[in-house]
Amino acid sequence: MELILSTSPAELTLDPACQLELTLSSTCHPEMTLSRGSTELTLDPALQPEETPAPSLAELTLEPVHRRPELLDACADLINEQWPRSHASRLHSLGQSSDNFPLCLMLLSPHPVPGKAPIVVGHARLSRVLDRPQSLLVETVVVARALRGRGFGRCLMEGLEVFAQARGFHRLHLTTHDQLHFYAHLGYRLGEPVQGLVFTSQRLPAALLSAFPRAPSPWPPSKTPSLTAQAASRAPRGPSLPPPPPLPKPLTASPPAPQSLLETQYHDLRGRPIYWMQKDI
Repeated sequence: MELILSTSPAELTLDPACQLELTLSSTCHPEMTLSRGSTELTLDPALQPEETPAPSLAELTLEPVHRRPELLDACADLINEQWPRSHASRLHSLGQSSDNFPLCLMLLSPHPVPGKAPIVVGHARLSRVLDRPQSLLVETVVVARALRGRGFGRCLMEGLEVFAQARGFHRLHLTTHDQLHFYAHLGYRLGEPVQGLVFTSQRLPAALLSAFPRAPSPWPPSKTPSLTAQAASRAPRGPSLPPPPPLPKPLTASPPAPQSLLETQYHDLRGRPIYWMQKDI
């Protein structure tokens, strides 16, 4: 039996042995052929939907968020795919990105359609580290869920190293709950906790300094004798008191157990283990 469905007007025809003919409404259907022998369905190739090609690793670029404001919404959606949060709050956080750090970077791929905005493939945030002028803290590392396992995470991390090196930094720090082996494969090793800085200007803002004036005190320096001298002058004359007993020796706290790829002494507020890692670049 052979069934033919055409686009104008749609007509369904069976072989003469069945003595049956059906006419459908003239809707836009692709042409299909169903044969009795092979039981196959064939669509018109001109009417089949085109698949979006996967991004090419060779065409990826790494750009700061604050230099591509038209991609803020797409970047916020990418991060919220992994860590759901208010879209407005996420946009506010991304809006803090600047060349002076913290700095948010996007891994971008050219859009297959000419003239359209690039596709946001990944994101990471870099912050300065307290008391470590040559270090950066890597946070909020994420790759689009549909593209994971294809090398984009490695490309993002290697791009961060090149970006940091070009700006005079020599070490990257990060934390992870469950991606130890991924980072270890990239050359990261277990390290100690560090403190990231919210703002890293060499000088404090004038508005903040104005809250802590350095004007001299209006009161003259006190010439009152020390409390020890006052107590000695008022002490009653008589036999001296025995010396107080010695204070107990402080208990020596045992040093924390070192981290390993299987166990760590650091945990977040939910009790999940936190592994601190670092890499010299």
